[in-house]
Amino acid sequence: MDAPRRNLSPPPALFGFLLLLVAVFAVSYAVGAAVGPVAPGLHGGPAGHPRPGDGGADDMGGMHGMHGGGR
Repeated sequence: MDAPRRNLSPPPALFGFLLLLVAVFAVSYAVGAAVGPVAPGLHGGPAGHPRPGDGGADDMGGMHGMHGGGR
């Protein structure tokens, strides 16, 4: 008697899930492209570092001397 063969193809629900995932990301990208930037005045400095005066962590009042060390 022959041994039963296993079906190694993925279940159809997996294809449906992946199709839904791609559709959600496509719609999300399209909406984001249509709306534009969230904060148009927010710009990074060279290599993505914030420039002084742009609201970075260095501009937080009362936080001087908090550069690690755990003291």
